[in-house]
Amino acid sequence: MKENDFEIIKTVGENGEEVELKLIDIISVNDVDYALLLPAESNLDDDECEIVLMRLKQDNSEYIFETIEDDDEFDLVSQAIIEDEMS
Repeated sequence: MKENDFEIIKTVGENGEEVELKLIDIISVNDVDYALLLPAESNLDDDECEIVLMRLKQDNSEYIFETIEDDDEFDLVSQAIIEDEMS
């Protein structure tokens, strides 16, 4: 997939500002969906790029992105992503 093929997601940042993110992938862990996102101005080829991992919930026809506050949940999803890449 080419970088410009990613869907752009607009959400609200920690300080109430609008943030644009590229939707890289969606992974399901224990029947919960998680979104891998990249800041819109970032490039996947950049060694310094920062991937954002958020829980994804569907509310009727809208998707809601939630911050993962629990360290154990974050570690579980991160490990699943690593294992998926290695297979």
